[in-house]
Parts: sequence; C-alpha cells; structure tokens
Amino acid sequence: MGVNFKDLIPKAPVKLEDLSGRIIAIDAYNAIYQFLSSIRQPDGTPLKDSTGKITSHISGLFYRTGNLVERGLKPVYIFDGESPALKATEIERRKQIKIQAVAEYEKAAAIGDTVKMHKYAQAATTMKDYMIGDSMKLLELMGLPWVQAPSEGEAQAAYMTKKGDVDYCVSQDYDSLLFGAPKLLRNVTISGRRKIPGKNIYAEITPETAELSKTLNFCKINYEQLVDVGILIGTDFNPDGVKGLGPKTALKLIKEHGTLENALSHIKNATFPVEPAKIRDIFLSPKVSDNYKIEWENPNHKGIIDFLCGEKEFSEERIQKALERMDMGSKKQKGKTSLEKWFN
Repeated sequence: MGVNFKDLIPKAPVKLEDLSGRIIAIDAYNAIYQFLSSIRQPDGTPLKDSTGKITSHISGLFYRTGNLVERGLKPVYIFDGESPALKATEIERRKQIKIQAVAEYEKAAAIGDTVKMHKYAQAATTMKDYMIGDSMKLLELMGLPWVQAPSEGEAQAAYMTKKGDVDYCVSQDYDSLLFGAPKLLRNVTISGRRKIPGKNIYAEITPETAELSKTLNFCKINYEQLVDVGILIGTDFNPDGVKGLGPKTALKLIKEHGTLENALSHIKNATFPVEPAKIRDIFLSPKVSDNYKIEWENPNHKGIIDFLCGEKEFSEERIQKALERMDMGSKKQKGKTSLEKWFN
C-alpha cells in the first residue's frame, strides 16, 4: 500500500545520467513486483518459459538494472525479511484483493475482454519463492550486491542511506522517508512511457527525487511529526488510518496539536485499534542490520547466458547486446577502461 504522501512531498525531476557514480539501494520486492505486474502480454499473460514458470521478473531485473548500469549508477538490491506482526492486516487485505482479481480475470477471459484481462491480471500479481531465488542468482551473475534485511527492506535501505553507505533509497512508496531516509529516488525501475491505470492514455514517467529535510521544511514539522502524519493517514501497519482523513487534514491536525495522541482527541468519532506508539516504533526504531557488504564484481557473461538463455530461454542475441551496452556504459567512466571505474 505505502503511505499516501504524494501531496505533501516536494519532488524534483532528475535525469539518470546526472546520477552517474551514485550508489542506489533498491527495494527489491517493490521493484520485482513492478516487473511482474507490468511486463505482460496484451491479455495480461506474463512472460513464461517452456515449463510454465514466469520469467517477467528476471526480464525486468536484467534489462532495467542493465539500463542503470549503462548510465553509470551502482545499484544494490535490498530484500525483505520477516514482516512486523502489525503488517498482518495489510498482507491479508492484499491477499483478498488478489483473490477477487483472479475471479474478475476469469470472467473477463470467458468473454474475451483482453482489456479487463490485462487489468485484473496485473491486480492478481503474486510473488513466488522461486522468483526471489531467480532474482538473487541473476544479481550475483551480474556482479551486483544484494542485502538481506532482517525485516522491512525499505527500513534497511533507509538505514544504509543514513549511514552514508548508499546515496539514495529507491522505491515507489514514500515509506522510506518515514523510516528516516535522507534521500528517496522514485520512478527508476518504471521510467518511460506507461499506460495510466484504468484509462486508455499514456504518460511519460520520469525519475524524481524527494528529500526528508526539504519535506520537513515544506510541511513545517519535525521528523517524528511526519511519522505521526503518516500513521493518521494509514500505513502498511495500520492500513485504515483514521477513516476519511486525507494528507492535508492530517498534517493540519499534527501541526495544531503536536502529536498523534493529542490530535486523536480532536477528531470526531475517531477510533484507533492499534496503540500509536507501537506503530511509531516500527518507523523510529526498525529492525536493521550492519551485517552486509557492498561490493561489485565483474559480470559473469557466460553464467548470464547459460542462466537466461539456456535455462530461461531468453534470446541470446538480445542478451549479448544488453551486456555489450552495459560494458560500454562502464567504459565511459572518466577515462578509465573496461569496468575499472565500476568496480572501484
């Protein structure tokens, strides 16, 4: 779900080329889910190999990550660990949405409505264990680091950004700011021409940055109050928030009353089933780890070809061309040859 912060966050467009040399921590589950959802046939069918296993996730991971490498960025993928207990309600909500989407897809398929088939297939997207294993294997073959978070991937990425080990958190959600990330980078794995959901029109999606300090100055609140605004609106750990309360009203209440607890007493018929302090603690003191290394290695070209073309039946010609572009992008790094710049 992610917190609905878009009206409160100052954002600035950025070109990926201008971020050359920057280390970016990508929320792996967020990105992989986007690949699974968006890389599909017109009728909603995902890419599959001859055994019936879905390959949309590794197609997106290889080509779109390769695009970042080609432009000189240094990606690190962060994988989720065990979800906090308070996320159970949101997980169940998502499960029910997918079950309903599957039923609607079958209805659309029965009458051959490919537009609705595509729509509901995307909504029914699920992530299987083998997809995570595929993704980790491909990243290792590409010579790219990945980190296993003890809990929320966005929390781990935010922690690594605060430490200065990476320059940006990459996610479509704004939750990274609630976890204290100084800098958030959005629209990295989905940039380009994209269809607007539910409409037969397209828009150009461009990367953009958001900064925690600029957000706090814009909203005229402190970090802890921003977390309280998010909790009032609704987060993955309290999906409903306060019913009927939008971002601007939530901000106004926190600015007037200082804390979430004080604000609740001024909201008519407000109910809050979860103790606010427990939710706040997930953001202010998340489970994170220092047990990681961020190191890049030379890509294993043969291993990539064997895995993607041999096992997953990708076009070897296309894979070879993509590898060449990645190599060429690395060679452009300020006079250094081959991948020397990339792996220093």
